[in-house]
Amino acid sequence: MSDLSQFEITKRWPAKDPSVIQLYSFPTPNGVKISIALEEMGLAYEAHTVTLSDADVKSPEFLSLNPNNKIPAIIDPDGPDGPLGLFESGAILIYLAEKSGQLIGSTAVQKAETIQWLMFQMGGLGPMFGQLGFFTKFAGAEIEDPRPRERYINEAKRLMAVLEKQLEGRDWITGDYSIADIAIAPWLRALDFYGAKETLGWDDHPNLVAYLERFVARPAVAKGLTIPPRG
Repeated sequence: MSDLSQFEITKRWPAKDPSVIQLYSFPTPNGVKISIALEEMGLAYEAHTVTLSDADVKSPEFLSLNPNNKIPAIIDPDGPDGPLGLFESGAILIYLAEKSGQLIGSTAVQKAETIQWLMFQMGGLGPMFGQLGFFTKFAGAEIEDPRPRERYINEAKRLMAVLEKQLEGRDWITGDYSIADIAIAPWLRALDFYGAKETLGWDDHPNLVAYLERFVARPAVAKGLTIPPRG
């Protein structure tokens, strides 16, 4: 039996089976990346619901694993040099893909292209769509000055155009299904939650529409989108 007592987070979210990967997450676009990846890769894991409230993500126990107080985070009891804790969804996706030998490409070129599009999501799509959500659905929607909202609407449209072109003649971002898709598609799905599809002209992007439909139809995706539950 693996000993995870060195990780303070296990005092608040104890492991029922410390021999498997421990996932600390919530079903946001970033959070579901990891549950989907774990399901797709067939890696054994145990999910713990960590809400977005300060009481959870700013608790001493959670901060001991992720000082940046954001979900998701994991502990792998079978890390390369013993139990390993990781945060940042992109870093976790790369780690899990390399651990399992899946969804990152089989050649150096394929791996580089996959990571390239993963970084596109991490540096562009996620941050820009997140701000779009803030200024269209949440507190930013109350701001009368239209410029912040217009900035993120225009940037979201630009990023969607990049993806629409990349998906021409392809089912998946790099050709083969990969962690890049697991990173990108949940953020596209979030546009419905933000109520921004009409504003962005979603239906004018047939490649994106078909891409997201393919993604959510995958059994592992359907399961991963609900793990962990909202509690």
